[in-house]
Amino acid sequence: MDLSNKVAIVTGSGRGIGKAIALKLAEVGATVVVNDIGDAAPLEAVAGEIKAMGRQSLPILADVSSASDVARLVEETVAAYGRIDILVNNAGISRDQLLLRMSEEDWDKVLDVDLKSVFLCTKAVLRHMVKQRWGRIISIASIVGIVGNKGQANYASAKAGIIGFTRTIAKEVASHSITVNAIAPGFIDTEMTQRLKEEWKQELKRHIPLGYFGSPRDVAEAVTFLASEEAGYITGQVLNVDGGMAVSWL
Repeated sequence: MDLSNKVAIVTGSGRGIGKAIALKLAEVGATVVVNDIGDAAPLEAVAGEIKAMGRQSLPILADVSSASDVARLVEETVAAYGRIDILVNNAGISRDQLLLRMSEEDWDKVLDVDLKSVFLCTKAVLRHMVKQRWGRIISIASIVGIVGNKGQANYASAKAGIIGFTRTIAKEVASHSITVNAIAPGFIDTEMTQRLKEEWKQELKRHIPLGYFGSPRDVAEAVTFLASEEAGYITGQVLNVDGGMAVSWL
């Protein structure tokens, strides 16, 4: 796979899965705009790693649940590189709680960051991709959006929404040679899963046919394939990267 001369935006790429995606895209030649919210230091570190590969990278702090911030993110990308070829909607948060205890604030915040951001970023980049008549949009959903998970009504709803959004937009833009796909990771070894109690980790692994948590690199490899020319005939799909978890739960 060769993404030379392609420009990618990866949201939520200061750490974890987003960072792995940004580094992998750069590894195969892409110019990568890394984005996150809050502390600029992690973003600058990721951009530094990409530049050390001999690739171009631009770190942009922006809240992707804000329309004005998304507009600025896209404008700065186009001003710097003249185009946008790949969008990876990775930014996301979780605020877990059983529904009867879940606050309206926690519901709204997760839906804003995990789902509304996908709408805002996709709409903003499509204006450029349609003109180019080429584009790749890959959104990070979750296996939870397919099978559900108690205590995650907000998160599961947002991730299921990404799947419906992906299939719809794939139909809308296919005539412009733009593909739109989603990836549904299972349990991935990140800071979030590392905070789980050991006994809970072992219980989860019993539901994974391969028997272990995936790595951020596993997700990054799948994203890179869907971003490539080789995946040009794949659109409107949801690729589970879950060690077989969905199969065991359904």
